[in-house]
Amino acid sequence: MKNYLLDTTVLLHDAQAMFNFGKNNVIIPVPVIEDVDHFKKDVSEIGRSARQVSRILDGMRQRSSLAAGVPLDGGGRLFVKMSTGAMLRRMPEELRIRNRDNMILAIALEVKERDPAVPTIFVSKNINLRIKADALGLRVEDYESDAVAIDELYTGIRELHCSDEEVAAFRTEGRLKAAGEFLPNQYVVITGTSGGVGSVPGRFDPQSGKIIRLQSEERQGAWRIVPRNREQLFAMDALLNDEIQLVTLVGKAGTGKTLLAVAASLYKTVDENIYSRVLVSRPTLPLGKDIGFLPGTVEEKLSPWMYPIADNVELIMRQGNRSNRTIRGFRELVDMGILVIEPLTYIRGRSIHNQFLIIDEAQNLTPHEIKTIITRAGDGTKIVVTGDPYQIDNPYIDSSSNGLTFLVERLKEQDITAHITFSKGERSRLSELAANLL
Repeated sequence: MKNYLLDTTVLLHDAQAMFNFGKNNVIIPVPVIEDVDHFKKDVSEIGRSARQVSRILDGMRQRSSLAAGVPLDGGGRLFVKMSTGAMLRRMPEELRIRNRDNMILAIALEVKERDPAVPTIFVSKNINLRIKADALGLRVEDYESDAVAIDELYTGIRELHCSDEEVAAFRTEGRLKAAGEFLPNQYVVITGTSGGVGSVPGRFDPQSGKIIRLQSEERQGAWRIVPRNREQLFAMDALLNDEIQLVTLVGKAGTGKTLLAVAASLYKTVDENIYSRVLVSRPTLPLGKDIGFLPGTVEEKLSPWMYPIADNVELIMRQGNRSNRTIRGFRELVDMGILVIEPLTYIRGRSIHNQFLIIDEAQNLTPHEIKTIITRAGDGTKIVVTGDPYQIDNPYIDSSSNGLTFLVERLKEQDITAHITFSKGERSRLSELAANLL
């Protein structure tokens, strides 16, 4: 048995965290309760988590005394503990200031001192607090119940070496019996053993159990956007495939994630009339110091956050004249109701039917937030989730514990999903240099 002491960041990240420690004791310091109370009026997902934690603890209190310990379903016990103040006075001078972080550390040290036979582990998603706890001699862990090792993230692509005869037959027949294990809708680069026949791109079809050739090149130039590399070719294939209801696109800045998603959404909505409209949303987290509240209507407030979408639409519109289309730009698409921009704040409780939904910059979402979004999908809706796990602005998540990587790993074995990891930037030579060297 062990004593796991949780700080505020763990509970705000996952309101159910206290139930994930098996047959061990879970200890929540009183300063954490005060922190949770501070956040509970927030209208964001953090506020929702804070309110849920308060309700859970109040329900546990009604079952038994939190001071004495409430039995948990997993076999452990839940405690709420406060500090006597003595340990705080014994801590190093720079940590004796009576703030919540120092009080939490003091309680962790008291638990360790009172029960030396049982290992005490301090769990936090606050990096600096973990460092201070380690300096005080505490065992420290990050909360990683939903963490995904970013270096081991599923790429959605693999190479397959075949005989030259098999490559030639695949080019002709468009199908190849899969040798080995493949995940549904995994993209494959089939290469001949001699190297003289080149390579052919394909996709593992979960229905037939075979690797099939990609859709015709004609549809790959949707709305004048032609894939510039193999990863973009794979992504466009997944975006234009109506049988794939969820597409996740991960890659650094400038790889074309959002541009391809927007181009495919307009093609499927305007040209093929498969979806009633394109719904675009992204987290409203600023880069750098925030400029404060913005005036105007909801649409006017959202404008700064949606400039990247407008930029991509305008780029698509500039790719050449289309005699069969009279749409002139981003504003006209919005006015016609074809393109709708909406904040994620208002998506809870909705049922989104027959729409092409794009969630951009999803690396800033928590696993719970991403679950909330995906469960909004109704009949006939396709969802595209894009982001870069290395560009996270949310202070409560990191590259391994964000909603985007969580989604990729949890749904990679489902036959209605597809994933592509981009590595090559195509925005410009300068953008590629900056992404790789800065």
